[in-house]
Amino acid sequence: MARHRAKGQLVDVLARVDLDRKKAVAAVVAAGALAGAGFTQAMATVTPVDRIMPVAATKDLAAAMTPQPEGIKTVHAMDTSAETRKLLQAEQIEVQFHVREALRSAEGAYAERQAAIKAEQARIAAEEEAKRPKCVRPAQGTFTSGFGARWGTSHNGVDIANAIGTPIVAAMDGTVIEAGPASGFGLWVRIQHEDGTITVYGHMNTIDVPQGAKVKAGQQIATIGNRGQSTGPHLHFEVWVGGSQKINPVGWLAERGVTL
Repeated sequence: MARHRAKGQLVDVLARVDLDRKKAVAAVVAAGALAGAGFTQAMATVTPVDRIMPVAATKDLAAAMTPQPEGIKTVHAMDTSAETRKLLQAEQIEVQFHVREALRSAEGAYAERQAAIKAEQARIAAEEEAKRPKCVRPAQGTFTSGFGARWGTSHNGVDIANAIGTPIVAAMDGTVIEAGPASGFGLWVRIQHEDGTITVYGHMNTIDVPQGAKVKAGQQIATIGNRGQSTGPHLHFEVWVGGSQKINPVGWLAERGVTL
């Protein structure tokens, strides 16, 4: 009689599955997931007589339709869609948490890398600045005329002759206080340095820096020309200590390690 009742129950189950296949499939999937998580442990804590085998935990639903061994009961889960949604939501929350942690870790590593790059760039820049000369020769060429009396007048600078277009550079770091036409020089550039000294560059062919520009020692500011009262292409270079006292540029340059 018990076997007939079991067969009758299985027939009822099959009828319900045929009437609502979607619900049956959802039940199988959900129950299978639950069984995978905790069924094994639960089976180990009960006696053989009380063991329960969910239909959804089997690999083949048809296997559940066969007569069960003595002492084993079969329980049929009909609707576990709510539990399925809870499991999926829990898994989604966990995945999102790990994604956020991974992004946070990546952002931290990127920020550390950028900080290290900036620090290295600053270190290299500081080393280059330390190596950079503080004073340089204002132009390459031939020293043709010195400071002092010349042709019955005072020559307040030195002359360095070279071809038109030869670069003229700032002797030291400073600020361009004038750049343009000047009486006797044709064109000139005047640069004021940190200690107040002014260097003067005259007879240039072109001017390459504007008034107000910050320049570094060795930076090109103009090119040699033959403008103004000139006997040939050359740079006329003067040094004004305190902004007005004109001194011999040869000695001033020599004190800073530069020879003409």
